[in-house]
Amino acid sequence: MSKFGKLIDEKIPILLVFYRQEDVALELHPILKDVAAAIGDKGKVIKIDVDKNHKLSEALRVKILPTLMIYKDSEMVWRQSGDQDANTLISLIQDHVA
Repeated sequence: MSKFGKLIDEKIPILLVFYRQEDVALELHPILKDVAAAIGDKGKVIKIDVDKNHKLSEALRVKILPTLMIYKDSEMVWRQSGDQDANTLISLIQDHVA
């Protein structure tokens, strides 16, 4: 969990995507690549496999996959479960760019 604290302690927005490798929809990865390319160094996109990160997933009460969260300055500023399109995610991240 201390690694998680360091991970989210950034001045830039960080999109966390909680997923399960075996369940991941094929369209999710290209969407996340598009988001990462669009935001460049103004944000980060990090995928977290719930099967490899049980404690973190439980601590954050991740029940529906995918679950997406945006953190900035160690604080969750947005959370949604279910699929999202690239334009929505890019817009949400840009809303939190200083």
